[in-house]
Order: sequence, then C-alpha cells, then structure tokens
Amino acid sequence: MPFLGRNEIGWNERFRRCLYFFLRDELDTTLITESLIESYRTFKASGKEYPWVEPRQLKPRAKIHGPEHTEHRHFIVIFTEDVLPPQAKTHIRFFDSNKLIKENLGFLTLFDLKDVFHQRMRYFEDSEFVNLLKSLLPYDFALLIQRDPTVKSRYRFALSHFHVKIDSPVANAAEQLGRDLRYIARDLYEKGERVGEMLQQKLYEYYGFHHTVGGRRTAAVVATQYLARFDFISTVYVSSSEARSLTRTSEGGVAKYILIRLTPSDIKELAHTVRLSVEEFSNLYLLDRTREYGVGIFLVTYKHNEHSRPPVDGKVRELNPDFQWLNVDLQLLVPPPTSGDARPIPFSRVYT
Repeated sequence: MPFLGRNEIGWNERFRRCLYFFLRDELDTTLITESLIESYRTFKASGKEYPWVEPRQLKPRAKIHGPEHTEHRHFIVIFTEDVLPPQAKTHIRFFDSNKLIKENLGFLTLFDLKDVFHQRMRYFEDSEFVNLLKSLLPYDFALLIQRDPTVKSRYRFALSHFHVKIDSPVANAAEQLGRDLRYIARDLYEKGERVGEMLQQKLYEYYGFHHTVGGRRTAAVVATQYLARFDFISTVYVSSSEARSLTRTSEGGVAKYILIRLTPSDIKELAHTVRLSVEEFSNLYLLDRTREYGVGIFLVTYKHNEHSRPPVDGKVRELNPDFQWLNVDLQLLVPPPTSGDARPIPFSRVYT
C-alpha cells in the first residue's frame, strides 16, 4: 500500500505531515553530523587517514568492499509519520522490554543515563532530545522514532524504542516488491529459482545497495520495504562503517551522503560559481582544509525508472536483470549543518 498523498489525507494529518517534514530535516542535520563529521574528527584525532569513498562508487549497482572501520560511526534510525500498529512487531521488534523508559535503561545497563534520564527527553521537542539520541546511537540495532499516541490534542513525536531488531526475511521483502512492480503475480519462485534469486538481488538495488552488503544495510533494506505497506510516510537512515556513508530511504527515494576531497582547483571553481572568495567559500562549505585538499559533504540522490516502477497497464512482465533500476538524479556539495544560510551547489562527480 503506497503512502497517501497530501490531497488524500485530512487537514489535521496535513499539519502532522508538515511537522514530520520539519523534524526530519532536523534529524538529517543531526545524523549527518554524527555519521560523517564526528567520524572524520575521530579519525583525525587518532592520527589516522580518513578512508575516503570515491564518488564513482556511488554509481547505481556499484560494489564497495572493505573492512569495518571502528572509528566510523554506524547506526540505524527509523522515523515514522504515524504509530506503528501492533502487527508490525512481528518484523520490527518493539516491545515493552525495549521501550525507552528509565527502568529498561537501568536493566539493560547500556549506558550511565539511569540517574539523569527523565521522560521528557524522549520527545523531539525537548532540548535534551538530541543528546539522548546521540547517547543511544553507538549501541547496535535500531532506534525507533514515531508519533506519540498518548497526546490527543496535538501531534508529538518521541524516541519510543531502542535496541530494535529488524526481523523480516529478505525473501518476503523481495516477494512484496516483485508483486508491487508486477514481475510476479503471487509468490517469489513462481517463475523459477533464477527469477526469485534475481528479485532478491534487485531488492537491494532498488534501495541503493549492492546485494552483497552486510547485515546493517540489509536490515535497513527489509525494514524500508516492510514499512512501505502502510499508508503513512517512513524514513530509514543507515550509517555504515564499511561504506563510510549515510543512506536515507524515504517516500522521496534514495539519498546517500559521503565526505569528499576537493582539490584547490575544485574549491576555486565552486567559490566562483557561488560568487564567494575562496576564504568565504571555505568557511561556509568545508569541514576542514589542508594544503592538498578541502573536505566537504557530497550528496547523491537517485530516482527510479520504468523498470522499477509499476507498469502502466498493470500486467505481469518479465524481469531482465541487465536493466538498471536506479538512475542518479542530483549530485550536490552540501554545506555543513552549521552553515544554515548556504545552499547546496551542483557538483557532478559520480561519472567523472
């Protein structure tokens, strides 16, 4: 079931969606900082060279292999527009035992917050929310942020659960996607094992990953596909210590953030584009500057094409694995969250 569009929801739901989008922008800045900027600072503080990602590795279907870098932060965060229904607990494991309350924090002894934790910290509107979120990010499994159902007079979002496991088989997710895109009519293997296996590989491609990626990104893929069955918007963030990237999947498609090195000529050209001096540009857009290069945030967004959208006639079609399911849409140099007035700059590097 696709999420309902703006004209299909009530007036109060429209307000909720506006609030959701606003808070998601806030969450973007927090998670970019935690995933990329703080990881870079950790590498630099330890005297280690940052493991740069080449922009060409952001091509659709690109395969990135490498070690898990312990200095690079990793996490999964799920942010839903509404409350997950009870039946979702079968695949998104949120229970009373991992609800974000003081008793659970103390029982699981994850960190020393039991003496300072108060209930208001769970709410997005609280000044301590970001600090609480940052404290929980280093612990494995996912965090769940969703609408708080206990407040009837207004909409409020809360970090409701931590230590959330994703327990949804890849085969089920691929079957659901295959039916939605009309490559199968009923079950995953109705056209044979080869098509069933290929659909599972294409599931990863649909969400911007190679099918050989590890468990954390696999969990993000199956969670995103499972959440697609509800009529409200969901966003899944995954930060990978192997890929050194932050990926966001949502109703808007797939977006990937990495850190990028800019040569002196890149810096000069970009500064000219936005009519700034090199020094002004560096202050606004760069995280760091050495004699050899500057460090910036690079964003690539992707869009689905006719092979990864439902066919107009609704008929079951044949799967051709050679057809690419994602196309690069935008390539942008993004200013750091501290440069709130600066705009992203078009910066094509994926195919250069």
